Amino acid sequence: MDDELELHLDLPVLPPVAPMLAKAVKGMPKQNGTLFYEPKWDGFRCVIFRDGDEVFLGSRNERPFTRYFPELVEAVRAELPDKCVVDGEIVLRKGQELDFEALQQRIHPAASRVKMLSEQTPASFVAFDLLALGTQSLMETPFAERRARLESIFPEAGGSIRLTPVTTDDERASEWFEMFEGAGLDGIIVKPGDQPYLPDKRAMFKVKHERTADVVIAGYREHKSGPIVGSLLLGLYGPDGRLHHVGVAASFPMARRAELVEELTPYLAKLGEHPWGEWADQALLRVGQPAATPSSGGQRMPGAVSRWNAKKDLSFIPLRPELVIEVAYDSMEGDRFRHTAQFRRWRPDRTPESCTYEQLEKPISYNLDDILAR
Repeated sequence: MDDELELHLDLPVLPPVAPMLAKAVKGMPKQNGTLFYEPKWDGFRCVIFRDGDEVFLGSRNERPFTRYFPELVEAVRAELPDKCVVDGEIVLRKGQELDFEALQQRIHPAASRVKMLSEQTPASFVAFDLLALGTQSLMETPFAERRARLESIFPEAGGSIRLTPVTTDDERASEWFEMFEGAGLDGIIVKPGDQPYLPDKRAMFKVKHERTADVVIAGYREHKSGPIVGSLLLGLYGPDGRLHHVGVAASFPMARRAELVEELTPYLAKLGEHPWGEWADQALLRVGQPAATPSSGGQRMPGAVSRWNAKKDLSFIPLRPELVIEVAYDSMEGDRFRHTAQFRRWRPDRTPESCTYEQLEKPISYNLDDILAR
């Protein structure tokens, strides 16, 4: 057991608690008399446990966040009730937008760097559920009542711990879906008001943006089970004329993965002649050093060390960048797709050079303070 779990918490709900989850739906669910609609925050899911001065920040995978966010520990002591368990999201602001890439940099093994980053790029916490208050567990309490109790513990002006806005109007939720993306939010969460808190169950709904882009296949990684395609490496051309790695497409049936190997064989390339031939040098980057981006003049390439799994093999099989596919994606994280892209179709009618960043839709900017003020 992690040392951070060796706390003497006297609470009606104790860690670890696997957060309640949401399943994706295509359209905004219509109001049926019980639904609550909230913005979907783009950060680290976290359940806060506070018992006096003792604070524990639990993550979705049940590994504690406590050591990485000392400024939030202090904020919890200053801003939340003496005994409570609160579900929400750790986020990091950059001006009036959320910055997920900067948030990722906060997960670092060195205590000195953790302290420095907590001062230079402090995080905030957005609360959206209340699991316990005082000596009372609210796990079996309907969400509508949990939300009302949650609102009661927040002062009018929030500090580092903020309360997410909520509406029961599905038309307003649809407006939020379009408006709030410009501040870095990535959809709407829909919660039945008569529902208890169900850990690790996909009992809520999420509506996320889906867009398409034409991208170049520039290589693939093998599947962990053997020499078949695990994921296709995707590229877009930047303003500098170079091909940048923007993400992967990986959702293929096993039989299709084997077929892809044969189909891609004619396009095999030598690494030294590939646009990402310098990937081996990138792989030597120390964990925590930011990757190059098109806007900064560097080239975005695969092969850099993963900050989540330093032992993960990120080598790839290079392909001549001649094949184009259409993929679906939800949002961007800097210059990359935020999540794994979904294969839609082959595009033999498109040239690789036409696959540029210019085709990507840019959300209308929106003020983060205006969202939190709701």
